[in-house]
Amino acid sequence: MTAELHERTRDPEDVTTPEAVIVTFRREILAGEPWYPALLRAIGRWRLPREQVDGRLYHYLIGGEAFDWLLLAERLTDAAADLIPEHEREQLLFFNRPPLELGPDEFRRLIGPAKYRAHLNFLYGVVVEEALQLAVELDVQKELRARVWGSDRRTDETVFERIYGRTREELLAEFRGERGLPQAPSISLTEQREFTYWLFKRRLRTADPARVASDTRRGLVQLSRLEACRRPRPTEAEPVAEQVIEVMRHG
Repeated sequence: MTAELHERTRDPEDVTTPEAVIVTFRREILAGEPWYPALLRAIGRWRLPREQVDGRLYHYLIGGEAFDWLLLAERLTDAAADLIPEHEREQLLFFNRPPLELGPDEFRRLIGPAKYRAHLNFLYGVVVEEALQLAVELDVQKELRARVWGSDRRTDETVFERIYGRTREELLAEFRGERGLPQAPSISLTEQREFTYWLFKRRLRTADPARVASDTRRGLVQLSRLEACRRPRPTEAEPVAEQVIEVMRHG
């Protein structure tokens, strides 16, 4: 999977270098192509799993297999901001509301099957996993409000123990130990997403299959509630639950 996003050996005719992808993306818009399908085609041609631009690190591929396509969309639309209506760009990047509604099959065709599978990995392994954590957190907060004397336990400790059987601090230390990362007092957004994806895979590995399915459905329900607050219908790339990710099938 990682190889699908790695930059190939460059040559003067290589159309998959970042520069060439951006030039083609801009050229298609200038030729009258709708910018959103042109963006998805550009994503399909992209090969870098990460890059640094003007001091900012863009980490598109989490755990070597989960693709954050909206982060790459931000990078590419930055390079064509003068050609894209700002309101439409903001709606896509902040609310995942594209200017054109495309079905999942068309979305998959435009970005390519490998990136689409990696997108599903990110959707289930990061987005749905975060929604599961939120669902449990809301339950814990409701329980705490119902208690006469309250509780001195941290909510996040209770949430992580209920889902993963250990505290967040213990799990984060284990994650960093496996990766050879420093046990720092803070965590970056990129590391947080890597950690969330690691938690997802750990849950698949260690939990009973029925519990895995139940928790995943719970995360999907919570995500649907969040989406309902933002838009009247599912995103163009939202898969059905039965499609669940490559990593769920192969562990």
